[in-house]
Amino acid sequence: MGEKVVAAGFDLSDRQRHRGKLRQCLEGLSRLLEDRCFDRPKNLMGLEIELNLAGADGAPRMMNAEVLERIASRDFQTELGQFNLEVNIVPHRLRGRVLDRLAEELGTGLAYADRRAQEIGAGIVMIGILPTLAAQDLVPGNLSDVDRYMRLNDEMVAARGENFTIDIDGVERLTCTSRSIAPESACTSVQLHLQVTPGRFAAVWNAAQAIAAAQIVVGANSPFLFGRELWRESRPPLFVQSTDTRPPELKAQGVRPRTWFGERWITDAFDLFEENVRYFPPLLPICGDQDPMRVLDAGGVPSLQELVLHNGTVYRWNRPVYDVADGVPHLRVENRVLPAGPTVTDVIANAAFYYGLVRALAEEPRPVWTRLPFAVAADNFEAACRHGIDAALRWPRRGRGAGAGLAQLPAVQLVREDLLPLAATGLDAWGVEPADRDRYLGIIEERCRRRINGASWQAATYHEALTAGLERDAALAATTRRYCQLARTGEPVHTWPVGTAD
Repeated sequence: MGEKVVAAGFDLSDRQRHRGKLRQCLEGLSRLLEDRCFDRPKNLMGLEIELNLAGADGAPRMMNAEVLERIASRDFQTELGQFNLEVNIVPHRLRGRVLDRLAEELGTGLAYADRRAQEIGAGIVMIGILPTLAAQDLVPGNLSDVDRYMRLNDEMVAARGENFTIDIDGVERLTCTSRSIAPESACTSVQLHLQVTPGRFAAVWNAAQAIAAAQIVVGANSPFLFGRELWRESRPPLFVQSTDTRPPELKAQGVRPRTWFGERWITDAFDLFEENVRYFPPLLPICGDQDPMRVLDAGGVPSLQELVLHNGTVYRWNRPVYDVADGVPHLRVENRVLPAGPTVTDVIANAAFYYGLVRALAEEPRPVWTRLPFAVAADNFEAACRHGIDAALRWPRRGRGAGAGLAQLPAVQLVREDLLPLAATGLDAWGVEPADRDRYLGIIEERCRRRINGASWQAATYHEALTAGLERDAALAATTRRYCQLARTGEPVHTWPVGTAD
């Protein structure tokens, strides 16, 4: 979605022409896949983190333009809300001391950005949803002043034809409406990219879908929205509802939401791109001049820009990505499951768990997705979002005997006994340094042993503040301030003492 989007409107002919261009792009992608034109494996991974800006009082600061001017680095960019930024880490090869290198680069960059932001009264906060956000913060006037965000908002509002409804029933219930997609900006995530060959794409994507629930179990960090305690990871329901262009009638007909888990395992990368075109009307029907088939006939590589732009407006938790680097096309799986934070160390631990587990599961001779119904994987994802570290998940039993099938067990037990050993095997297969492997997977193990992640710490600290006599808003502000203090130490969240210390 980083492409320049002009502010002009669209007419009927634009949409008809764009639909034709999407079909051409799919044909071009199919030909690229058949001709095996894609980049050879390079074991490349990438990392993006969406960030919040908050003042010393813990409240959001709508000043990303001023902060970006201070930071003056191309690694940092705007995001949807004026209290959001995004940081991008250059691709790395998954081998050797890559995890420690990532931690050092990310820590250095974020510390610098935080210092510059604090010079003008805003600090960098890595958290799934800022607990101090109020409904009046998420309004159209607080969207970033960037053409693509404004146009995307206008098109989604027009497609819906009425206010967006937020209705999340968790520990407490939140119901409200919004005239724009601004509530989406409350959701800040970590996006983990993995470049894969077309032949391995389906296995990697299926593996990533299967473990999405486990990622949330260990990494949940978004228990609050608009002063209410909701799900342990409230980003997914909020994202679904704040981008839902379906009026109730289309929803009742079974029309798919633009943010979704999916509905089946895949056999080919083409499946996902084709589904995105078949199921979802374009929001930004912008057509370029390139003819993909002519470019291919001339021996070139098409950008497939219409398909790429459209693909960026369908919000799968594991998104397929087509891109061209140095004149060579490649495919990536973009994992969008995790919330941001709490610390750089926690983010790298989450990344180690994901990359190791995906590698191990994608190479198993009897893949987990042949034994785990897709609907169960989706149910696991919802259970993990609701209950976080305390969730119970269904997972295939070990062995192939008469007792094989699905077992329901505490998620922390599944992670410690089954998934962490697999993640270690996968990191070994990538060639990651054993010391790095043990350090970062050890953080995941400790979270499970102590049953502490970002969400559980936030909830426990908030309730302690209430018990101490603070009112709801003051307790959330105190929790946020303490979160920021502890996050700046860099120590992983499972070591944080509960309480606001105010």
